[in-house]
Amino acid sequence: MVIPVHDDNPVRRTPWVTYVLIALNIAVFFVEPIQTIPTTTSSVSSLCEQDRFFSQYAAVPKELTENKTLPPHRTVIKTDRGDVTCPVVKETNKSPAFSVLTAMFLHGGLLHLLGNMLFLWVFGNNVEDRLGRIRYLLFYLICGYAAAYGFAIANANSTVPLIGASGAIAGVLGAYFVLFPNAKVTSLVPFLLFLPLRLPAWFVLGFWFVLQWIYSSGSAVASGAGVAYLAHVVGFVLGAAITLVLGLRRRDPPRRSRGGLRRA
Repeated sequence: MVIPVHDDNPVRRTPWVTYVLIALNIAVFFVEPIQTIPTTTSSVSSLCEQDRFFSQYAAVPKELTENKTLPPHRTVIKTDRGDVTCPVVKETNKSPAFSVLTAMFLHGGLLHLLGNMLFLWVFGNNVEDRLGRIRYLLFYLICGYAAAYGFAIANANSTVPLIGASGAIAGVLGAYFVLFPNAKVTSLVPFLLFLPLRLPAWFVLGFWFVLQWIYSSGSAVASGAGVAYLAHVVGFVLGAAITLVLGLRRRDPPRRSRGGLRRA
């Protein structure tokens, strides 16, 4: 795995949509009732509240495929003092389709959030610059919805909440892969002690996609890590396909101008 931190690909205008998406994801994260492994009664209570919160606002595959909310249910929390059963989560007026939108702004932990926002920060601005702000926002949401429903169709009976912006961001990566394959991306390589290397985008994003595909097929240990890798695959493929259909690659790349921007 390589970790992209910067790309040598200037833009012509400020990527306000990308900035707003990042800001919204960060803001929502700090109001989520996120908890770690519980060890006390109070933390168990907080984790039960987290379960209720995600039941309401996360995308649940079974709900998406059946287009109805789950019946009343209980969640069992495993603690160092034994299993604890949360109060019954009752049926609500939740809209399964709308929950896909809310789920795009929820994250299960700080590393989950930071990883997604890093990829959006590095690659989102150039895709926004090429598509235009309104079309970019629609593209982002379409990829996010397609990724969630694609995962749900393949896991129709799953009641595990699906959260995170990675499906939508995977669409952005797919678009970048098509539009700027030769752009140089400074990336950290963990197995080389995080040595920074300037690599072509086709290699960084292609390698990332191959890993997601391998994990989604269950061919690696990471397939059991609680990550919806298939959603990443669907988002990436759709993002690349939309970009090709729109013929955006045939346009000349943006030239650097006096008012151009470059990320550090």
